[in-house]
Amino acid sequence: MRKIDIFDTTLRDGEQSAGINLNTAEKIEIAKQLERLGVTIIEAGFPASSPGDFDAVQRIAGTVKNSIVTGLARCVQKDIDTTWEAIKVAEQPHIHIFLATSPIHMEYKLKKSPDQVVEQAIEAVKYAKKYFPLVQWSAEDAFRSDREFLVRIMNDVIAAGATTINVPDTVGYASPQEYGALFKFLLENVKGAEKVKFSAHCHDDLGMATANTIAAIENGASQVEGTINGIGERAGNVALEEIAVALHIRKDIYPVETGINLQEIKRTSQLVSKLTNVVIQPNKAIVGKNAFAHESGIHQDGVLKNPETYEIISPALIGEGEVPLVLGKHSGRAAFRDRAETMGFTLSDEKLNKAFAEFKKLADRKKEITEEDLLTLLTEQQIQIEDVPLFELKMVQVQYGTENIPTATATVVTPEGNVKNVVATGSGSVEAIFNTLEQLVPGAINVIDYRVKSVGKGRDALGEAVINIRYDGVSTTGRNSSQDVLEASAKAYLNAINRHLIQVSLRAQGELV
Repeated sequence: MRKIDIFDTTLRDGEQSAGINLNTAEKIEIAKQLERLGVTIIEAGFPASSPGDFDAVQRIAGTVKNSIVTGLARCVQKDIDTTWEAIKVAEQPHIHIFLATSPIHMEYKLKKSPDQVVEQAIEAVKYAKKYFPLVQWSAEDAFRSDREFLVRIMNDVIAAGATTINVPDTVGYASPQEYGALFKFLLENVKGAEKVKFSAHCHDDLGMATANTIAAIENGASQVEGTINGIGERAGNVALEEIAVALHIRKDIYPVETGINLQEIKRTSQLVSKLTNVVIQPNKAIVGKNAFAHESGIHQDGVLKNPETYEIISPALIGEGEVPLVLGKHSGRAAFRDRAETMGFTLSDEKLNKAFAEFKKLADRKKEITEEDLLTLLTEQQIQIEDVPLFELKMVQVQYGTENIPTATATVVTPEGNVKNVVATGSGSVEAIFNTLEQLVPGAINVIDYRVKSVGKGRDALGEAVINIRYDGVSTTGRNSSQDVLEASAKAYLNAINRHLIQVSLRAQGELV
């Protein structure tokens, strides 16, 4: 059966979505879950773009063993050298280099002639091939490029050593018929096409990314690129869970294999949503909370008699199902560790103990501990970075009354180990908390976005706070959860400040290197 490789770019193209800011620990956690999902290639980032991205790519390359890890690079030697330093520890070093080929990009962005673009592409592939056994070359904005020019430049980069040719619909302009036809044309006309993989990379600006990707597969593509939950630039990339399930459910017309472990889809989707703070729309195909919901009486009646009357996908296929609520206030550490491992978490003893302590506190206050609660508690511990001194909230208290000015008081341990008490007022309780904690750092902090949502159901549910701040010209996202949304908000604000300190530390390390 024909094999379709799955190239996941959640950590690179997906992170380019407005408002998404992942730190190294979060990227590693997502990468490990992508490995469990069974993706062929993980694009871990753009190493030359920042010290933080370099660090994340390097650590992922040294962590992941069952998926190929790659990094993005422009067709310039400096980018290729930096990517090699980050990727060389990987099991199978892979690089993804790109260069624009459409007339509008060559003229206005690159300011180069077609001949100069061809020469730059050849030199870059030859140089990359000195280090990397696997070299993917992308024709940025390929769909809007001249077909004959694409054949010319692809002939040359394959001769130079490229092992994969990527044909992106960078701006999401293609229709399925046109995109499929482009793959057919290239595979019939490019010299050496049979020796390399041809890859599809679709954006969803016109809502046709999934259809376009399927059209590419129908016309010879042997690799598809996308993201979990379809996150990405502008309207996003093709959602990989849609492709994987569509190919599985309709294998009667698509006789292909992807190697994806479908039962890991739900967990992967939830993790990416939580760490990127991008909410999945309820009616999202495959992973939306309403994907298997039936409200119509006629539909409900049919499903009760036979689920296949209205369900072409079973919830169990993607790992969606009821988990017994076996954990409670009397559960021990061994049972907690077993559930954590079942959920895909590999915590150190120290982090497991911290997570268990938080679980016990929650179990004393909450009647039922749900899978969502556990996911939140375990994720928070898994992504903690402990090698940088950070602020720690010891206490927050808010005085509020409809006739009084809201006042917040906080006790915080500073990165230097000192205990500091701060107090401030605000027009509301949350603003009072933010004004109070802002005093911990020099300069003003601008709050760009702030959201609170319920984790699970019921009046005793956890509240998760997410805040996006801008400080020192850098945007940073913080999050935390608690049954008290004001406490969660304070910890989320402090988490954002701490993440900024981590970024500063990484930049300093990069400058020293």
